[in-house]
Amino acid sequence: MKTASLDALELLFKALADDTRLRILALLAAGEVCVCNIHGALDLPQPTVSRHLAYLRRSGLVSARRDGLWMHYRLALPAAPALAAVLKASLEAVNAASSSTSDRRKLSDLVSIPLKTLNAAAANCCRT
Repeated sequence: MKTASLDALELLFKALADDTRLRILALLAAGEVCVCNIHGALDLPQPTVSRHLAYLRRSGLVSARRDGLWMHYRLALPAAPALAAVLKASLEAVNAASSSTSDRRKLSDLVSIPLKTLNAAAANCCRT
């Protein structure tokens, strides 16, 4: 069984210590999202969103795949149980915030997926 080192915990907490990164993770809790839709839903410039996504990738919290010109991101749960538990608890707290619902509402409009579907997916993202 893998255990979390203090260095890994520090990296995780640093990644979670920014409201933009938390908002991005909350969107990704609903499933894979294109970077163009992330910056549209969060109403932030694309370079800002890309910088935060790069930080989350280096932290191991998101993974990406390229589709032509577009990058699509998804949540990546840490292998270490302690790190995964911290991330799950953080996502539950963030998903309860009203700003997460507002962000998912904007995402719903952009990708034509019902808000109810996105909310349900986000609520079940980390269940094992």
